[in-house]
Amino acid sequence: MVQIKPVLRLNMSGCGIGPDRALEADRYQAALDMAEYADNHGFAIVNVEEHHDVEIGWMGSPLTMAAAVAARTKHVQIRGSAVLVTLYDPLRLAEDMALLDVISRGRFVLCAGQGYRPSEYHMMDRDFAARGRTMDFVIETLLKAWSGRPFEYRGQTVGISPLPYTQPHPPLHIGGMSKVAVRRAARFGLPFFPAQPNAEFEALYLEECERLGKKGEIIIQREMQLWFLADDPDEAWGTLGPYFLKESQQYSSWRRTGVERSFSNTSQSVEELRATGVYDILTPDEASARIKAATADYMPIIQPLTGGLPLDRAWRCMDLFGEVMGGV
Repeated sequence: MVQIKPVLRLNMSGCGIGPDRALEADRYQAALDMAEYADNHGFAIVNVEEHHDVEIGWMGSPLTMAAAVAARTKHVQIRGSAVLVTLYDPLRLAEDMALLDVISRGRFVLCAGQGYRPSEYHMMDRDFAARGRTMDFVIETLLKAWSGRPFEYRGQTVGISPLPYTQPHPPLHIGGMSKVAVRRAARFGLPFFPAQPNAEFEALYLEECERLGKKGEIIIQREMQLWFLADDPDEAWGTLGPYFLKESQQYSSWRRTGVERSFSNTSQSVEELRATGVYDILTPDEASARIKAATADYMPIIQPLTGGLPLDRAWRCMDLFGEVMGGV
């Protein structure tokens, strides 16, 4: 049976750097209100993510945001995709994640990312050249800390509190788009969460899991689209298109040769961006038709706060999608 798994994406692009601090606070409050709305209108996931040193502003504290979302919701999964775990103190992260697991009763899923921007490592006083070793050490530490038993950490025996709600440990996926990330996920026996489908990586992961005697799981988002709903898409592109372009150009400026990313593009104008199909502005009828025509699990990603666009239009998007979900 086809399942519709709508995602509310809260990356807070275009937010947090403006001179009007009250308006910026309003946007974060609106994000929490939207998470509560999503919890009551058929959404499957509220997604938070992490980037630092971003010209237009981005979410920098996903665990704090996830805890706030957990306090405002009861059913929806909360996903950190991705959380750049190499930028954290391992034991601090273990305790924060354990508490978040308790608060949410296991609804928070951590997709552990390594990160690929040297400026973020510099900002957090981390060694970019050692990021692979750091990633391994962080994952090892998290799994030991969540075991519920004292363990050796840098020459001393330590333990954390609280202990996680979820057993044997909080939901933890390994993200990435490299063979190193694939092999890491298999080695730790953790689910692999690629940024987009990749048959070569999927096959390698399953082969490695079989070789190591691990039970593998691939978290794949095959039918994934960025949606915004509006009564008049042409008007919305004319009015709101610059906000989408601002976020798209910021995200795409981070692309690296040889690393595929679904939403990266080279658009220099709203018209070019619209032609790529990276963002789709749909009427409710168009959204409903796509959902009903789905032949595989479908994951529309609703991103109402893209690039700092106006809150009234963001809420109109949420209301329209709520109506769509009520009719399917």
